[in-house]
Amino acid sequence: MNQNLKVTIYSAEKQSKNLIDTLGIMFKDLSSSKELSYRLAKRDISAMYRQSLLGYLWAFLIPLVNTVTWLFLNASGIVKIQDTGMPYVVFVFSGTMMWQIFVESLQTPINQVASSKSLLAKLNFPRESIILSGIYKTLFNALIKMIILIPLIIIFGGEPGWTIIFFPLIVLSIVLVGTTLGLLLAPIGSLYTDIGRVIPYLGQFLMFFAPVVFAVPLGGAYLKLFELNFMTPLIITGRDMLTNGSFEWLNYALIVIGATILFFMIAWGIFRKTMPILIERMSA
Repeated sequence: MNQNLKVTIYSAEKQSKNLIDTLGIMFKDLSSSKELSYRLAKRDISAMYRQSLLGYLWAFLIPLVNTVTWLFLNASGIVKIQDTGMPYVVFVFSGTMMWQIFVESLQTPINQVASSKSLLAKLNFPRESIILSGIYKTLFNALIKMIILIPLIIIFGGEPGWTIIFFPLIVLSIVLVGTTLGLLLAPIGSLYTDIGRVIPYLGQFLMFFAPVVFAVPLGGAYLKLFELNFMTPLIITGRDMLTNGSFEWLNYALIVIGATILFFMIAWGIFRKTMPILIERMSA
């Protein structure tokens, strides 16, 4: 008999853990879920693009269509766009691209939990795997969008600066913001599918309260709405990094990123606490 077998003892006593111990367990589970999440993401990405007619074009089709639409509205005079400080095609494509990344990252935790209900109910594995898998897919789609964005800036007369090397950090921050909100909504979204369905429509509406297709207003109540939108400093700072801008909103963006990291830890903890209850309900 092998004397080196690991012995695990289960106790019915409830163990109290302090914050440090809890964080250690959370990050340990996150680390152990990396390989599984990578395999899940690779499988999903391969299936997503292999079975579509347009392939990888779908990754940047929405911002491309939005760009063409708003270029037409602006050129025809139907909508009057104020000066954006850069070629409008660069302004609107970069804005819609960053906004789509935010909406995708917001939807991802909800969609991942909903599509993995059977796995969650039958198998015991780190629940972070399905969330991390979704983040990988979102980042992969974002990478494709960034590949077409750089040539577009040059072709249409933009002036990319050396600060463009920091643009991926803004993309990561946007993904973190969306994922944090998605984690908070995932428990509700797993019980009520309406949550996941309404997000794309809500995202299209809220887009007009961020500098996605319009520049920040010079004054009035509309300006206040832009300032209250936590995506505003991230989008503006992202454009500044692409075109070597003034970085007037950088401090605000750093505050948003710092607050998001804190809220992400809270959202992650809530997700971990609620998943056993949700899995029990899904199994019933």
